[in-house]
Amino acid sequence: MTTTTPGIRKTRPTAEKRRSGRVGGMMGNTGLYIAIGIAALLFLIPFYILVRNSLSTDAEITGEHWKFFPTHLQWGNVSELFDDTSVDFARSLWNSLVVAVSMTVGILLVCSLAGYALARIPYKHANKIFYAVLGTLMVPTSVTFVPSFVLVSSLGWVDSYRGLIIPGLFSGFTCFLFRQYFLGFPKELEEAARVDGLGYWGAYWRVVVPNSLNFFAAMATITFINGWNAFLWPLVIGQDPGSWTVQVALSSYMTNQTVIFHQIFMATTISILPLVFVFLFLQRWLVQGIAQTGIKG
Repeated sequence: MTTTTPGIRKTRPTAEKRRSGRVGGMMGNTGLYIAIGIAALLFLIPFYILVRNSLSTDAEITGEHWKFFPTHLQWGNVSELFDDTSVDFARSLWNSLVVAVSMTVGILLVCSLAGYALARIPYKHANKIFYAVLGTLMVPTSVTFVPSFVLVSSLGWVDSYRGLIIPGLFSGFTCFLFRQYFLGFPKELEEAARVDGLGYWGAYWRVVVPNSLNFFAAMATITFINGWNAFLWPLVIGQDPGSWTVQVALSSYMTNQTVIFHQIFMATTISILPLVFVFLFLQRWLVQGIAQTGIKG
């Protein structure tokens, strides 16, 4: 008994510590889940308000007594929105889709090629060009807005897809991100491609791009969202209602004379659905791609 008692006394504190560690870990995880749940609810409140008001009447939206959901859901607001002859909302959705997709494809192509050239092609003025690209990030958009409009107008691109898309096909920040990514890309893969007789273009298209799809998907997500949400430039270029994008169309429901609340909320709800689908579909690649840029914080 004297030989086993000390052993029992020594093992008890270890078991207690393990139990307390498990309990502390479970409590810590519970607190983390509660915090995440609260943050998720706060994040979803604007979406709830959009959906609730889009299926309500103007009287229920502006009434004194708030209901979690209206007694009778106004599904007719959807048909009313698309049947409105003053604003061709379906056309504006199509215009935004064309602009956002075209800008995404164009920016990915142009900026990835520029970033790859700055990162890989040896050229004595490469750093100067890179600094010039960074310099464009310091120029306010308001400074270049009027000259860009004068140029587009002189080319006859007002009220056209060319005027909406082409001036935005280069992004200094996206080019910078691509250069940072390609600087960390394994050179061994490109050297093996050159041994097989591929040049810079062949290595870029057949080796670099297929092995960088996560990063391309992340940049595509960000670019698509920016193109879809653009407002000021489409407002100036799209002077004819037939060339309005969805953001310009949304602004037309609020004028000095009238404010159609249920149409504003219904149009806003429908306009954010493509962004939600794109983000949900590409969120995994978005996180991975941003992590691969080497930029933190």
